[in-house]
Amino acid sequence: MKEEGRVCQNCHGSFTIEPEDFNFYEKISVPPPTFCPDCRMQRRFSWRNERAFHKNICARTDRSIISGFAPDSGMTVYERDSWWSDDWDPLAFGAEYDFSRPFFLQFSRLVRRTPVPAVFNARTIDCDYVQHTGEYKNGYLVSASWIGENIAYASRCNESKDCMDIFAVAGCELCYEVVSALKCYHVSFSQNVENCTDSSFLFDCKGCSHCFGCTNLRNKSYYIFNQPYTKEEYHKKLAELSLNGNFTSFASMKEKFAILKSKALRKYANLIKVQSVTGDNVVGASNCKFCFDIVGEVRDCKFIQNALRLEQAYDGYGVGEQSELMYEIFDSGVQGSRQCFGAIIYGGSNIYYSYNCHGSGNLFGCVGLRNKQYCILNKQYTKEEYEKLIPRIIEHMNSMPYVDKKGRVYKYGEFFPTELSPFAYNETIAQEYFPLTKEQTLEKGYHWKDPEAKTYAITKQPSDLPDHIKDVDDSILKDTIGCFHEGKCNEQCTTAFKIIPQELQFYKRMNLPLPRLCPNCRHYQRLKQRNPLKLWHWRCACAGVKSENGVYTNTNAVHPSHAPNDHCPNEFETSYAPDRPEIVYCEPCYQAEVV
Repeated sequence: MKEEGRVCQNCHGSFTIEPEDFNFYEKISVPPPTFCPDCRMQRRFSWRNERAFHKNICARTDRSIISGFAPDSGMTVYERDSWWSDDWDPLAFGAEYDFSRPFFLQFSRLVRRTPVPAVFNARTIDCDYVQHTGEYKNGYLVSASWIGENIAYASRCNESKDCMDIFAVAGCELCYEVVSALKCYHVSFSQNVENCTDSSFLFDCKGCSHCFGCTNLRNKSYYIFNQPYTKEEYHKKLAELSLNGNFTSFASMKEKFAILKSKALRKYANLIKVQSVTGDNVVGASNCKFCFDIVGEVRDCKFIQNALRLEQAYDGYGVGEQSELMYEIFDSGVQGSRQCFGAIIYGGSNIYYSYNCHGSGNLFGCVGLRNKQYCILNKQYTKEEYEKLIPRIIEHMNSMPYVDKKGRVYKYGEFFPTELSPFAYNETIAQEYFPLTKEQTLEKGYHWKDPEAKTYAITKQPSDLPDHIKDVDDSILKDTIGCFHEGKCNEQCTTAFKIIPQELQFYKRMNLPLPRLCPNCRHYQRLKQRNPLKLWHWRCACAGVKSENGVYTNTNAVHPSHAPNDHCPNEFETSYAPDRPEIVYCEPCYQAEVV
């Protein structure tokens, strides 16, 4: 088929469906989408809560529990280990398909009737406030992570230990306020770093040790503000900066570092060992478009975020591990095939419109099933009955679609409606990547959760905290500290926070000052350092001798893509918007300067 332009029924913007897209939809027997890629992503994200926790009651044991589901969500919540036990049957909550009601209303009722685990974790120890995480020990406010120990305030933290306030890291130890890091040790206040040790305030540095306030360095030691020092001079200069444990000095340095970063070179995209790929932070992929945060053996995919070992998939987040033919799905895979319009599906094939199902196959509209086959709305059928009923249900979804409060039509081929999510919009990662105010959220017909009424009194304002960590004793653990933002931001500010024992021990060990922002505000500050999951067509900013804005002067006179005094002609797809101030170079110009 030829390329076709469409109008998104959600944002009313235009989007394009290309010939290879039609081929994919035909292969998995689904209609083309009616939402644009961004609105499809936003809709999926509105069903994924990674960081909001509530006190709830286990519907099975009546015990008080910590859950990602709020008490007023209408969900039936079991303690995690109770949910995984074999002495209850999710088929007991099943229902006959009702051809007099839209499918999504029936599915929404089943989602709320069928028990769900309080948190979606596996093999964790001492991790009450941890979500979508596995193989963790002693974690606190950790999400979307795998294998770790002694980690707090983290997201996407894999195979790491003894770290706090981090985002998108792997193989790290003793790191603090780090974003996008690989195999780093004792590194703080840094971004886009790899194989670095004993360093602080780095941006885009690899193989560096004992470096401070540096950008675009490779395999350097004892550098301060990109200038070399002897070992003795380095330590003397650092002592003169008086940073150790001092909040005022650290705050001043963070402002200076922001200026340094603004003058650093940025490569248009972080694409490593790829062929025919557009996106960012992609390693080992081929024939993939609009893909982000992908690691290894991914091919023939589009609109995918956070994936590995995946083939022929569209519109997914947190998917893969030897899986294929996935569509409109998140947190799913593990030797899966044809898993479409679902969430938290592990193993199995031919699973459609299902939620939190494991080791099953041939499911439609099911919730909480394990090791089942040929089920619809949690009701068991024979293979023959199932195959006869499915076409009737699809036809019914098209003839009697669900229509939401704003008139958006949900036929077969659409993901779950946002307004039916068990989470408020601002509890989900949709708020992180597509932030809305309360008024905007309600206007769109979505749910918003206001902060719960305060049952505590702030005992210490951030301005009253000791400036130096050496002046902090264990009495701080009893204080309720006010957040500097005071709830006036759009970062889900909790207005107050506590310091936990392992956190205080970490600050003293690392000689770091106490934070002045609550964990939510700190998380959003880290998110702001990452580029959006979006691409723009743009050109290289290398204007010959200098960058276009004149801020950066090239250090290498030879750039293979252009003559010395000519503007580089290269164009590319980048996650840096054209109106942003960063200096973005193409691959050849960047490599000529940095590597």
